[in-house]
Amino acid sequence: MIPAILVTADGEVFRGRSVGAAGVSTGEVVFNTAMTGYQEILTDPSYAGQVVVMTAPHIGNYGTSEHDVQASTIHARGLITRAMSPMASSWRSSEPFDDYLRRNGVVAMTDVDTRRLTRHIRDRGAMPIAFGSGVDEEELSNIASNIPSMVGQDLVSTVTTTDVYTRPTEGDRIGAVVAYDFGIKRDIVAAMNARGIDVTVVPASTPHTEVLDLRPDAVFLSNGPGDPEPLVAPIESVRGLLGKVPVFGICLGHQVLGLALGASTFKLPFGHHGGNHPVRRMADGRVEITSQNHGFAVDLWSLTGQPAPQREGLPSRDLLPAVVDSPFGAVEPTHQNLNDGTNEGLRCLDVAASSVQYHPEAAPGPNDASVLFDRFAHAIGGRDA
Repeated sequence: MIPAILVTADGEVFRGRSVGAAGVSTGEVVFNTAMTGYQEILTDPSYAGQVVVMTAPHIGNYGTSEHDVQASTIHARGLITRAMSPMASSWRSSEPFDDYLRRNGVVAMTDVDTRRLTRHIRDRGAMPIAFGSGVDEEELSNIASNIPSMVGQDLVSTVTTTDVYTRPTEGDRIGAVVAYDFGIKRDIVAAMNARGIDVTVVPASTPHTEVLDLRPDAVFLSNGPGDPEPLVAPIESVRGLLGKVPVFGICLGHQVLGLALGASTFKLPFGHHGGNHPVRRMADGRVEITSQNHGFAVDLWSLTGQPAPQREGLPSRDLLPAVVDSPFGAVEPTHQNLNDGTNEGLRCLDVAASSVQYHPEAAPGPNDASVLFDRFAHAIGGRDA
């Protein structure tokens, strides 16, 4: 057993043992409330720069499978668990989880009081940490106190593709989409392919003129890591696309669309990470349970010139404006997070553009929102908005 130590930027110390690669890792610590899907979470590019704390106490029991990865490499900076299973019990598993972590060079800890750590993040907010084995508490404290904040960092440039590539559908083709890769997950591309859509993935810095030259039926804005406001080139590209081709975004793509419309974004205290986030559909009041992974949110009140109302009690509809004006016409919020009342979706009323803050492809998580890909496919097939 190899002892390991975790120290937060504000000086809290947590002890456990190493179950991953040797050494030290750093990053912004966030907690994820999903009970399964640890492999999808680690390989999600949206976790670049972050260390993930799993709130479910028992992790690793079904091992790992190559079919669950969301990218070609692990993007999370590390993993913290309460209990790591020493064995894999699943016919799908090709490798135990701890072996997978070591083979991929992921620093990980187990036997950590994740309940205390999660409450600390919830009370104090997501913050930098340093953790690992072979170093003392003082050294880790010095490292953690010098890690820069996530705010202002362009992490998309570290995960986006450098080359254009196409994933054609294997079924009946209904159309073609150009997807901006801000950190796109494989299951997102698979969800569009399964609905008859050819997907051409382009780097995040691709100008809108080059996208239009590909003559897509629609443009997709993917998920991705970090602060959206430094993404000046993608924001300008989206502005060049609005009104010329239908646009649909999720997660970071939702934030980029919001910024392109002139809204601002802000950092959430500890973000939304997990597979059980309730979201209200503003049109009919129905609730979807969604998969989420983001640390920033869109502020539609910034387009009104009015301050956002202060929340009192349970989140109400009036925490979001009804309709706001933008340089591209009227915009309405379509979804609301029922944990904190923040915006979870928007729709442009005068141009064909919409987005949601959560992940309709799940991976991992519930499938309540998968209908959004059905609607996107229908819009492409019918060439309507």
